[in-house]
Amino acid sequence: MTSEESTAVEPHDAYAAFRIPSFRHYLTGNFVFLVGLQMQKVALGWEIYERTGSALHLGYVGLAQFAPQLVLAPFGGHVVDAYNRKKVLFAALTISLLCSLGLALDSLTPAPLWVFYALLVVIGSARSFWMPARSAILPRIVPAPLFRNAVSWNSSFFELASIGGPALGGLLIGLFHRGFPIYLFNVAAGLTFVLLVSRLRYEQDPPERSELSWASLSAGFHFLRETRILLAAMLLDTFAVLLGGATALMPVYAKDILHGGPRELGWLLAAPSVGAVTAAFIQAHRRPWKSAGRALLWAVAGYGVVTIAFGLSTNLWLSLGLLVLLGAFDNISVVLRGTLVQVLTPDAMRGRVSALNGLFIGTSNELGAFESGSVAQLLGPVASVVSGGIGTLLVVLGMTKAFPELLKAGRLDQPRD
Repeated sequence: MTSEESTAVEPHDAYAAFRIPSFRHYLTGNFVFLVGLQMQKVALGWEIYERTGSALHLGYVGLAQFAPQLVLAPFGGHVVDAYNRKKVLFAALTISLLCSLGLALDSLTPAPLWVFYALLVVIGSARSFWMPARSAILPRIVPAPLFRNAVSWNSSFFELASIGGPALGGLLIGLFHRGFPIYLFNVAAGLTFVLLVSRLRYEQDPPERSELSWASLSAGFHFLRETRILLAAMLLDTFAVLLGGATALMPVYAKDILHGGPRELGWLLAAPSVGAVTAAFIQAHRRPWKSAGRALLWAVAGYGVVTIAFGLSTNLWLSLGLLVLLGAFDNISVVLRGTLVQVLTPDAMRGRVSALNGLFIGTSNELGAFESGSVAQLLGPVASVVSGGIGTLLVVLGMTKAFPELLKAGRLDQPRD
């Protein structure tokens, strides 16, 4: 072998994961499912704000879905690792979709608010099981060398769903002035996902039926404590989105600050995904980051700066442009964290670690929505968003000091000691 041959770099195949039929089935089903979830998210926010006129109730929507995850995440991870993951996924989705049917009936003939929130609590409980099950399935259908590529494309399709879902949801609310058809679409989308996942050529090692114990429930926490780079990535993303959760206040910004309606709300909710899908597409076509840790820190810092600018904007088009940048920075963080979670976690632990990752995501998104709504109720929406962006920048500085490993993290596709 010549020196030129030994130093040649193999061409990067940006579409390698698509050559796996099971991945195509998973990706298609997950995309349709996510479109339904994003549409339902728009309907929930719009209906509760129309019924109450309260930013605080927008926060309650997030809290009702997050609180059960805080309690059930360790149990969900244990179940996913102890039983067949496809069966756990199907059972949990069935419960969630039945609750969506309940929301559709509530939209037609509004029941007391406690019924609305009770359904959200059950949906959040079911998510504690289907989210880790769905995440743990993906690494078993994609070879390890192609996993980062699969994560990038999976993230791209998530963002495409986040573009189309809110826009379509806002359109349907504008036409029907209620969420009934949106909840029904979400049910159909979930059934489509179940159908496609049932066709996967999925092989799972016989799960170890360990008894439910404190040791089993806490195994995921111990693993994260020992894997500091993974813990740092999760904490950084969690606190950044928790403090910078501007999206929870989109109904307020659309109606009261930017003087729009359902159509503008759909645009605002979709705008971050325009930037995110662009970033995900670029990441799928480029080689891995040479300094993944520094890229993660810069991405979260950019997220904080853009959040501050968005909070101060009163122009619709400027706000949309800032949200595009917000989504791009967020996606870099999502791809890096998602790759770390699955690459560094043994298969026998993936359910529990994925459950904790889902808990971190829930903390940042759902509890972040409650935090944003609460601060907005006290100080106003602008103060809520701007202070959250400042808090995000402080988190970046703090995490850099607390976890110096982040600055040393290199390429994610290279083995670690």
